[in-house]
Amino acid sequence: MSKPLVAIVGRPNVGKSTFFNKIAGRRISIVEDVPGVTRDRVYADVDWMGRHFTLIDTGGIDMRSDDVLLSQMRRQAQIAMDTADVICFFCDGRAGLTAEDEEVAAYLRRTRKPLLLVVNKVDAKSQLDNLYEYYNLGLGDPIAISSTNMLGLGDLLEQIVRLLPPPAPDEGEEADHVIQLAVVGRPNVGKSSLCNRLLSQERTMVSDIPGTTRDAIDTLFTDTDGTCYNIIDTAGMRKKKSVEDETLEKYSVLRSIAAIDRCDVALLMLDAQEGVTEQDTKIAGLILDAGKAVIVVVNKWDTVEKDTNTMEDMRKQILNDLKFMSFAPVVFLSALTGQRVSGLLAKVREVFENYRRRIPTGVLNEALADAQASLQPPMQGGRKLKIYYATQQAASPPTFIFFVNQEDLMHFAYERYLENHFRKSFQFAGTPLRFILREKQKDDARA
Repeated sequence: MSKPLVAIVGRPNVGKSTFFNKIAGRRISIVEDVPGVTRDRVYADVDWMGRHFTLIDTGGIDMRSDDVLLSQMRRQAQIAMDTADVICFFCDGRAGLTAEDEEVAAYLRRTRKPLLLVVNKVDAKSQLDNLYEYYNLGLGDPIAISSTNMLGLGDLLEQIVRLLPPPAPDEGEEADHVIQLAVVGRPNVGKSSLCNRLLSQERTMVSDIPGTTRDAIDTLFTDTDGTCYNIIDTAGMRKKKSVEDETLEKYSVLRSIAAIDRCDVALLMLDAQEGVTEQDTKIAGLILDAGKAVIVVVNKWDTVEKDTNTMEDMRKQILNDLKFMSFAPVVFLSALTGQRVSGLLAKVREVFENYRRRIPTGVLNEALADAQASLQPPMQGGRKLKIYYATQQAASPPTFIFFVNQEDLMHFAYERYLENHFRKSFQFAGTPLRFILREKQKDDARA
């Protein structure tokens, strides 16, 4: 299941952006901006009552104007409505119902999407009697809010959550976990071809025609070992400047970023003939920031002229170009011919297990003691870093807490040394590691 999209639409000056900014800026819920897709803050990821969705702000809809700018804004809003799972139709409670509202409502009825009629700028109880005229739109009960005064926002968010598609299964369940596998990369690197190869050629998932793929497409399948996967085929992510504001592509990119956010393992696909590009590096950064396990898949390997050392030389070059992701396995294959594809799922299972691996505290601290014995912690200004002990806080990705005497004494180089030591001591190929430093209180240190 893709992260649901909730579009805020309506004619100009009804308070859509005010509502969006209150949700995105005032931390009513857990919100973060989605990076790298548009220069304006037109969408935000929201967590409300345990449900995650993406809120999209749009320009005002003027159904009549031929003005170029207003036409573009109308097109943008139409695209948002076309891709949304829930639509919030905003009206102005001060101005009352207008002919423009009725025209937008007529368009919305044709979308057949779950819809909420929101009457904004209702700042006082005396205005509630004005709501009755909005029943003439035939869009159900109007929801009165005041974005400026923060009135009714919680009720509206509850109604949005009520209309969202059913949530994905609980990923916290260890038993019978479905491995969420996102296939990501630039356009035309063979993502859909690989998905089709893994699923069998009869199960075509997307069209090759540019612009027709709007969503991250999910398909469940089980391999010969009985492991269940949900493979997520995503739209290609181009450079930000190459994405037209008025096309469906920016929403496709948003879905692709959301697919990374909800996956366990990301397959970062590269073109063997092009190697690592600047955009590949940016996509790799998104995967790392999300803390996901990753395999670098070099596709179109059948098109490369080879000698004895070609594969190893290219592997070293790729990991050098992706220095911050040197822990990632690199797999060479051809989705078109099927060459080397058969071993990919075994590698996915391996890195998935590493991704959720837990190390017993005793074993962890033995490795930490060995690391400090081999290379003493650094000193700064006459003070020496002391690491009292470590514990694993979480898995997926493995996250460790180091209790130290003073956090700022931990040098980046020594932290990298500890990470490399842990990788040598335990099986962590393909997964990022996260370290958290905590200063131990003096009373605790003496204990």
